[in-house]
This record gives sequence, structure tokens and C-alpha cells, in this order.
Amino acid sequence: MQSILVTGGAGFIASNFCRHMLSKYPDYNILVLDALTYAGNMDNLKDMERNPRFMFFHGDIRDKEIVDNVVRNVDAIINFAAESHVDRSITDPGGFVLTDVFGVYTLLEAARKFGIEKFVHISTDEVYGSIPVGSFKEGDPLEPNSPYSSSKAGGELLARSYFVTYDLPVIVTRGSNNYGCYQYPEKLIPFFITNALDDQPLPVYGDGGQIRDWIYVIDHCEGIDAALHNGKPGNAYNIGGGNERTNMEITKLILKLLDKPDSLIKHVTDRPGHDRRYSLDCAKSKAELGWAPRYKFEDAMQETVRWYIDNQEWWRKIKEGQADYKEFSKKWYAGR
Repeated sequence: MQSILVTGGAGFIASNFCRHMLSKYPDYNILVLDALTYAGNMDNLKDMERNPRFMFFHGDIRDKEIVDNVVRNVDAIINFAAESHVDRSITDPGGFVLTDVFGVYTLLEAARKFGIEKFVHISTDEVYGSIPVGSFKEGDPLEPNSPYSSSKAGGELLARSYFVTYDLPVIVTRGSNNYGCYQYPEKLIPFFITNALDDQPLPVYGDGGQIRDWIYVIDHCEGIDAALHNGKPGNAYNIGGGNERTNMEITKLILKLLDKPDSLIKHVTDRPGHDRRYSLDCAKSKAELGWAPRYKFEDAMQETVRWYIDNQEWWRKIKEGQADYKEFSKKWYAGR
């Protein structure tokens, strides 16, 4: 395996994954295909642009011609490309279906056509739905509760069908909530960090008691790497951080790390169908992939906060320059 296509590679997790792979595997070539929609950011790839083993292609995974032209030259596909924000899926579910389901179909057809060695589809813990106690295992039923998580479930089920029907070597990973550098500032942690830096309100949905499992993006990238090299086709693998926190705990930690007052917290109306708790059982990944998260939550959060302090040009360009982002922010403050 020498050439790997990373779709959605200009996004948050995928750009970190590209960086990880180029550093760890000196004989691998990394090709990125990205449509550069609002969350795709070429600034995320700047440090890799001059690497002779890195190549960027501008295109949409729904475009068969572009996909075929790129896939014919690679050995494996890691599919990160997706519409991925729950709030946006509530207002525009159709766009999520087109990218997260039809786009996956286009990639799968190309993978089948050109005999790809591995197809790793990046999914999410949200496909399981909410769980009040215990943790989800890979064999549990999928019960997604938002247009976003439903579209992700549809895409991964389609990928699984290509393994069963066509013997395409598909592997699915289901990650928990990520945090770290280069995360688009509509997500909770970077949104709250950057707002707090500007002494702006931190809009918390409902009572803030929603529980999420948080994984540092580097840990997640290492888990995907392990799935690519050690995973068994036809299998799904949970990749979680083992750090369950309420949204309110996260909010107060951010304020503490920035030495900002709790008075910045603003409770807003909860969003429709808001899942209460996500939790992953990662025993299978540890046993079969030899993977486990390495970073302590508190240490990685400090590193994350420091990155947003030190890279204000990166996020201010987004928050102050994109009308799309400003419209999103208004809706969050309104609590829909």
C-alpha cells in the first residue's frame, strides 16, 4: 500500500490524519480530494503543500468523473468527506443525504471499479442514538435521531452492503466527539474557546447536561491508522476517548483554562431531538487493532486551548469573514 486517498482532507480530522500519515510512513503518498465547502480550509494543509508525497485535488465525492480520475491512482481510500454538523442538518437535511449517502455510493463504485485494497469509511458514535446507561458495542442496532446521524448511518450501511455483495474490503470506524487544532469553530469546544477569548457569550443548549465522550484528534487519527492496517474487512470499530463529560463541564473547564467568568454562560433553548448521552465500548478496537487512546483529557484540552490562543489569525478569518458562519452563530444564540 503506497498511495492513499483521503476524501474531505481539508477538514478538521482529515487534515490531522494526513499530517499523521505523512510523518509516520515515509514511503506513503497522500492524495486529498475535497470540495472546499464552508468547513474545508486550505489553511489546514499549508504545512503539507510542499511535501512531494502530498497532492491535492479539488472536487466533490458526488462527481463520478472526478472521483474515477483520482481513485484509479490509489491503493486505499479513507472517506472523511461528509456534512457533519447536527444543527445544519436540521435546517438542510437534503444536503446531508446527497453527500453522506450518494457521495459514499460514488466512492464505493469507483473503489469496486479500480480494485481498491482497503476502503475505510469514517462514521460517528451518533449512529447508535442515545444511551442512558452502559456503552454501545459495534453489534448494537443503529438508531440515529438526527438527519445528520441518519445520513451517516445510511452511508455506512451502504458501505457494508458492498462488502457483503461485492466483497469490497470495507472497514467502518465510529468515532466519538473530537477536539483539537484546526477544528472549525462552529463545534462546541472551538466555538466556546474563541467566544470566551473575545468575552462573548457561550450559548449552552438547555441545562447543559448532555453527555459526550471526547477524544483528542491525534488519538482518533491513530485509531483510524490502526483500522486501516489491522482492521478486518466487513467489521466496524468504535474509537472513543473514554472521557465522558457534560456540556456544562466542558464549558466551565474552558472558562477556567482561560481565566474567564462563568457569567459568560448563556442558556438557550435546546435543539430538537437532542441526544442526551453517547458512550462507546472500545474493547474490540483495543483487542483487534492494538489501539488505545494515549492522551489525558486535561492535558490535551490545555494544548487545544493554547492552539486557539496562538492561532487567532486562523479562526478569526473564519468567524469574521464568512457570512455562512455568521448566520450559523445567530441560529445557535437563538437556540433555534
